[in-house]
Amino acid sequence: MTDHYHAVIWIDHREARVFHFNATQADEHVVHPHDPTVHIHHHANSIGSGHAQEDHKFLHQVAAAVANSKAILIAGPANAKHELMKHLESHDPKIAKCVAAVEALDHPTNGELLAHARKFFRGADRVTPQKA
Repeated sequence: MTDHYHAVIWIDHREARVFHFNATQADEHVVHPHDPTVHIHHHANSIGSGHAQEDHKFLHQVAAAVANSKAILIAGPANAKHELMKHLESHDPKIAKCVAAVEALDHPTNGELLAHARKFFRGADRVTPQKA
């Protein structure tokens, strides 16, 4: 994998798509949880919150995939993006400091995700120096 300054993670409870990229190139890495959760609904008079438990092994794998990145954008459709950020703050604070933003983003294609991330960092890079 080529070392790029920027990375974008699109995450839900079924997968994390990680792209390391620059203006013209991108490398993709997909991380899947060992035991992907099924869609859970909370029903009245049932035990449990109706939410899937955090998969720390999965979140560790996602963190490892961006360990060398200096500027990271996390995106996704539901709570997984916030769970990842919380996990990074607790377990990988060095990586957490590299997160530029956590954004809601439904289910983009790979091209749409990269275009969004490039546009985001194009603006952010104007005020943030890139140091390796």
